[in-house]
Amino acid sequence: MAEKRLTCLLVRGFYVFICSLVIIVAILSTHCNGNNSEHQHIEEEQSLPTVFVAILVRNKAHTLPWFLGHLELINYPKEKIALWIRSDHNIDNSTAILNKWIKATEHMYNSVEFVFDDTPTGFAGEIGPCHWTIERFNHVIQLRQKAIKTARNMWADYLLMIDADVMLENPDTLKLLIDQQKTLIAPVMNASVGDTYSNFWGGMDEQGYYKRVPEYFKMLEREIQGVFQVPMIHTVFLMDLRHTISEKLSYIAPPGYNMPEDDIIIFALSAQDAGVPMYILNTEYFGHVMVPLDEYHTLFIEDEQFTLLRMEMLDADNPETGPGVDYIVEGRGLIPSPYLDVPMKPKDRLGFDKVYMINLQRRSERRNRMLYVFDVLGIEAELIPAVDGKLINASYLKTLDIKILPGFSDPVKGRPMTMGEIGCFLSHYFIWKDMVEKGYSEVVVFEDDLRFEPYFRTKLRHIMRQVKEKVPDWDLIYLGRKRLNRKDESYLSGSETLVWPSYSYWTLSYLLSSRGAKKLLAQKPLQKLLPVDEYLPVMFNKHPEESWKEPFHPRDLIALSAEPLLIYPTHYLGEAHYISDTEWSELITEKTNHNSAEEPQRSPTADGIGDHQKGDHLGSSNRQQDEL
Repeated sequence: MAEKRLTCLLVRGFYVFICSLVIIVAILSTHCNGNNSEHQHIEEEQSLPTVFVAILVRNKAHTLPWFLGHLELINYPKEKIALWIRSDHNIDNSTAILNKWIKATEHMYNSVEFVFDDTPTGFAGEIGPCHWTIERFNHVIQLRQKAIKTARNMWADYLLMIDADVMLENPDTLKLLIDQQKTLIAPVMNASVGDTYSNFWGGMDEQGYYKRVPEYFKMLEREIQGVFQVPMIHTVFLMDLRHTISEKLSYIAPPGYNMPEDDIIIFALSAQDAGVPMYILNTEYFGHVMVPLDEYHTLFIEDEQFTLLRMEMLDADNPETGPGVDYIVEGRGLIPSPYLDVPMKPKDRLGFDKVYMINLQRRSERRNRMLYVFDVLGIEAELIPAVDGKLINASYLKTLDIKILPGFSDPVKGRPMTMGEIGCFLSHYFIWKDMVEKGYSEVVVFEDDLRFEPYFRTKLRHIMRQVKEKVPDWDLIYLGRKRLNRKDESYLSGSETLVWPSYSYWTLSYLLSSRGAKKLLAQKPLQKLLPVDEYLPVMFNKHPEESWKEPFHPRDLIALSAEPLLIYPTHYLGEAHYISDTEWSELITEKTNHNSAEEPQRSPTADGIGDHQKGDHLGSSNRQQDEL
């Protein structure tokens, strides 16, 4: 018995020993593999080619925090990157921004060389900071050539030439370009929405100027994807200095040169003469480039242009990243350097007594987006919690003595009013009441699903100067709407920015005077309720349904509209991320409208898709649909 017990103990001990040994070997193996993996990663980084980044800066204080932020995020070892920065003739604080950033980051990079000349005056003959004279071109030509020479003297493998208003949003751009193994290659950059500018040309004429070709748009819009040879790349591109043929590339015009004195043209022709093809890569979304402005434009206009881009990034979709929402909202989009302070614009009320912004409490993503947009534009707005159609019931309607206009049915779908439409009307109605009770003379009303057009503040000021001169007794001015009968609209005499509106949908944004608010309230609209965007055309006597107009007297609202519009929806019917809280919600039933105690009936359609569905029955879903 003792011998049997001893045998069991020996077997158990041996088993424990073997298990322990297996565990130890596994741990050591994992540790070794981890060390090997880490060692391999270090070796791979050490074997990566060196990159010389040449950056030219002039009056880019408005873009630098974001340009540098994305430069920091490039997925490439910083010890393999040398920065060469030149800046001159600044009338803004570009130099101070660069100095602050370099002080915080230069220890990360292989080297940083920054030379600046803050001579406040421009070049001879300049009429402004956006004016390119021959002397300015020659200065930039010399700087770019010096960048090439310095990169070669440093034995750099690659030269990345990049301007300080390029937003390199794809962190893998550098690796992707290197992988193509081309002497000259550029990532295809996008401009603002609707603009066809980019950092390459599809064609070049015999004089060296831009030539438009159909293939350009296919490459720009990525209808065709890959690596394509083009006659011109500029603004941001990569040069492989290891190729012997690259030594023939130059920004200095050869003897007898009689083509345009332009740095990008001289360099492109140099590449042609050297037999070095230029390529673009468009297989990925890479980022944005700013559109050059005309010589008479100012830095204020440049700043406004970049402001537009920052706002567009809140709504832009691209196949790789999905919705390009801004970093403040969801951690993506244009990202400023954490080492720099992004100054907030001082806020005001756009010259009005109050700015209202209507938002449903449960729509936090819209609220955050709009609050950020107001920060960017410098707008001081009061957040007005919208009346939520989901929370409205029969007892609430009874409390307000709400009665639907007899005979109303939706002009498109033939359905009754929805609870969402009632909530929308009440949200605007309570603003009208608040305005009158507090004695405001003029206010602005914004909904929360809108997009601002470029130079919004400047255009709004211009509109108000005109309207106060020509129609001082105005009541309401649409800033954003859906035009339904443009042929029936005419411009205000002597104006190119204001029209007399016809029947319209949507209440995206409008200006309202105290006279207008009193007129809208005086009709006691809660006792003959229509959707708010039907009520307004009734009140300026442009509604096509006579039976709906009849209960309202007088219909004397003096209404105008911005033309072109200053506000558009963020999304249209059929587009991704399109959400509605009015069209697809509970329907008003006969019992509900007669103040029954029953809860409203829920529509069979899914709740929460599309604010700007109404009027889109023609099937058009793009930005221009309301222009038809």
